[in-house]
Amino acid sequence: MQIKFGYEIIMSHPQDTPIALMLSVHPSRAPDLLTPDRMQVTPDTSVAQFIDSFGNICSRVIAPPGQISFTTDAIIADPGTYDIYAPDAIQHVVPELPGECLQFLLGSRYCETDKLMDIAWANFNSAPLGLGRVQAICDFVHNHITFGYRFARTNRTAFEAYNEKVGVCRDFAHLAIALCRCMNIPARYATGYLGDIGVPKDPAPMDFSAWFEAYLGNHWYTFDARHNKPRIGRILIARGRDAADVAIATYFGPSSLLSFKVWTDEVL
Repeated sequence: MQIKFGYEIIMSHPQDTPIALMLSVHPSRAPDLLTPDRMQVTPDTSVAQFIDSFGNICSRVIAPPGQISFTTDAIIADPGTYDIYAPDAIQHVVPELPGECLQFLLGSRYCETDKLMDIAWANFNSAPLGLGRVQAICDFVHNHITFGYRFARTNRTAFEAYNEKVGVCRDFAHLAIALCRCMNIPARYATGYLGDIGVPKDPAPMDFSAWFEAYLGNHWYTFDARHNKPRIGRILIARGRDAADVAIATYFGPSSLLSFKVWTDEVL
């Protein structure tokens, strides 16, 4: 299967403004690209890239005063398979976890494990260890939060999502991540493209999507508390502790968003 994906983001700045952008397809998917995932900047502006501490591609630009657009339009090969569901995946005890997993057990900017610890143990202590426990957390979050783009708020934390019971995909991911960490299951945030492939078309404008990965049985498995079922065609952009590590754009000065479009469609 081939998937055509891309974005067009238009901003405006009153002065020279440094911006860090995380929009490139993750290096793990680079071999699947059939056409280049190359950011086009208008007006023509120098772009520097580096790999951050989580292995993501980060782009840096200095936006000149006025309007600036960032676009890409590429095609990637995809196996067309659903997210892996491994019912026998075991939960590791903490002393057996690889060292690099330990940071994904800790609280982070949007995942306050200290505030959710008692709630997690009260709800999931009796759930089966391993995948069964992660799935129980996904089921809980899926049913606890009402999804709606009108509920979007960039500073909502996992604990606030638990109390407010509303949110968008990042809120589902943050709450599920925090609850997994409370139960000693390493969990990390993931963001990327997720088109309506193999499911009915959503009439709402497309956006980047958020899901999470949990470490079970010596493997990172994909989970999605918002949709709560395996999906086809995820294109990973970045991973981190939470959304703070994988912000699409971080600007160091005043900035206005004028237009935002995302697309990802199967090539028929």
